[in-house]
Amino acid sequence: MARRAGHPGIALTVIAACQLMVVLDATIVNIALPHIQDALKFSTTDLTWVVSAYTLTFGGLLLLGARAGDILGRRRVFIAGILLFTFASLLGGLAQEPWQLLAARALQGVGGAIASPTSLALITTTFPEGPERNRAFGVFAAVSAGGGAIGLLAGGMLTDWLDWRWVLFVNVPIGVLIAALAPLYINESERHPGRFDLTGALTSTAGMATLVYGFIRAAEEGWRDSLTLGSFGAAVVLLFAFVFTELRAKEPITPLKMFTDRNRWGTYVIMLSLAAAMFGMFFYIVLFVQNVLGYSAIKAGLAFLPVTVAIAVAAGLSQALLPKFGPKPFMVVGSALVVVGLVWQTFIRPDSTYVSGVLGPMLVFGFGMGLNFVTATVTAVSGVAQHEAGAASGLLNAMQQVGGSLGLSILTTVFGTASTDETKKQLPKFLANASPEQQAQFTKTHQLPAPWGHEVLAHGISTAFVPAAAMAGLAFVTAWLVIKVRKSDLESLAGTAGPGIL
Repeated sequence: MARRAGHPGIALTVIAACQLMVVLDATIVNIALPHIQDALKFSTTDLTWVVSAYTLTFGGLLLLGARAGDILGRRRVFIAGILLFTFASLLGGLAQEPWQLLAARALQGVGGAIASPTSLALITTTFPEGPERNRAFGVFAAVSAGGGAIGLLAGGMLTDWLDWRWVLFVNVPIGVLIAALAPLYINESERHPGRFDLTGALTSTAGMATLVYGFIRAAEEGWRDSLTLGSFGAAVVLLFAFVFTELRAKEPITPLKMFTDRNRWGTYVIMLSLAAAMFGMFFYIVLFVQNVLGYSAIKAGLAFLPVTVAIAVAAGLSQALLPKFGPKPFMVVGSALVVVGLVWQTFIRPDSTYVSGVLGPMLVFGFGMGLNFVTATVTAVSGVAQHEAGAASGLLNAMQQVGGSLGLSILTTVFGTASTDETKKQLPKFLANASPEQQAQFTKTHQLPAPWGHEVLAHGISTAFVPAAAMAGLAFVTAWLVIKVRKSDLESLAGTAGPGIL
């Protein structure tokens, strides 16, 4: 039996540590990407799978993980998710081949999808309603918001001071400790009878995975490649099967009725679009600051901290003013700022400095994203019955993860095509000016060294930001045309509406 009454602080620490570990795992690995690429011989396009393998399984199975907690018991499922995440982290740190790391990252995503939604739900099980629960939710939110920044710094320090493998190994002792303490200090929840929509979960995840694979394959082999075309065909079939399954399921993993409210489905489109741009921006700027500007991993982590500050400041501003103005102004202005930041980054060049090519556009981008984060979360659950609030917010989180994977794959396709074209342009210059040693190295690796390689990388990155800006543009148009300011939403945000609004 849990002893929560005597040790609520330990219980909250265990829950918050789980959320921190899952949240920071994306950014802590991002900083190590150039080192992973060198160690395991990833191509730049294949390297995107280190991110997508995690986000696809995490986003695709998130709602199934929440359902598992309700049916089987949240503490039990929480511990299972933590142990799976920990085991996958160990496998990833030991990986000797690219496929081994990708398999471990996918398994990490499964563990995260099981543990993350139950960790939030466990707060309601462990803490009584009132000030104590509100404080616990505040700590949980702070950890979720700050996890990205912590991951950037931790990833840089671990990669520079130890080895890239420690960005994965670090999860092992933490995960084991969480799994050991959870049965002692966290209460088990009451089980609720229900069904697992495994068909919906598998068809949606497999459909998005084959779609992402199709885009990444197209970047390497072209649009006429038979496997590329086959992947897109399989994705269409699987996603149609997913929709058909959800329409007929008695307890669907994705309640399609969530899309009947225009503000809610508009919010989902905005989050999908902005996440698609955001994941790509972080991925390619990490490569730029380390491979072109020559930053160490820890310096790269510090270089990204201003964007997290900008997100935090904007999020605080929107949270304070949201009850007065409603969600639409923040979504419109925020999305517009994201577009401006990404358009600015299309001008990145090999001779761009950190201030002109990275910091300026990242601050604009980060402030725009911050205006959207809190707003989107509140709008997603506005007007939803209390028992459906978890599904509404979980679907928003899933949109963010899946959108990030899809967007990164599209940007990778554009990056691959642009890099190939620029390589052809730089090759004669390289052959005319390179030393015999450089030419021999190129024959071995098929990668141009600096300064020709910097030209290729910078051109590919700047071109990839064009579709990223277009994705953010879709978010702006959706915010402008779809989102409506409704009196009921303003009343609920101000706390004057009756029960059931939020």
